[in-house]
Parts: sequence; structure tokens; C-alpha cells
Amino acid sequence: MKRHCFALDLINDHELISEYKKYHKQIWPEITKSIQFSGIENLEIYLTGNRLFMIMEVNETFSFEKKTAMDLANLKVQEWESLIWKYQQKLPFTKEGEKRILMDTIYQL
Repeated sequence: MKRHCFALDLINDHELISEYKKYHKQIWPEITKSIQFSGIENLEIYLTGNRLFMIMEVNETFSFEKKTAMDLANLKVQEWESLIWKYQQKLPFTKEGEKRILMDTIYQL
């Protein structure tokens, strides 16, 4: 399995962060199904302050291109992404249209 790690910031507002956490405690079943169907075997999101860190472990069927195409064709995923975007903000160094930033591995034991 391959691992990908991402970073993203939330809007630095305690109430909004609390709402965001509530949504992720009860993720819509269609979103879970979409994640699993794309070849993602495990997905974890961590939060410190307003910084999110996501670890995604994928099998050999996963590709970013396939996942993007699947998400664009899935109205429920689009609804979810629109909903949670009100809680998120771009990192200062992201390109136009990017939300999550794929992180580079700089050390591994």
C-alpha cells in the first residue's frame, strides 16, 4: 500500500471548527462509499489548532486522476465538498483551485 499525506487549514473560529468536527463524526454514507470505492483503504484526519493533516493509504487501483473524475461525477460528493468548504481555507502557498496540499516525505524510519 502507498501512503499520501495532505495539509489543509480550517477557518480559525472555534464554533466553525466544532461544527466541522461534528460533520466528520457522522460522515454521510455516500462519502464513505466513494472513498472506499476509489481504492482508499484507510483515511485518517488529525487536527491541531486549525491545521488539518490527512493520511490516506491506497491500494494499487487508486489514482488521483480516477478519484478526481469520480468525485466530479458524484453529486453527493460535490454537495459534501461545497458544504465543508465553508469551514476550510487555502494554505497561503496553494495554487488556484487547490484545497488540500500533498505533502512530501522528508524522513522515514
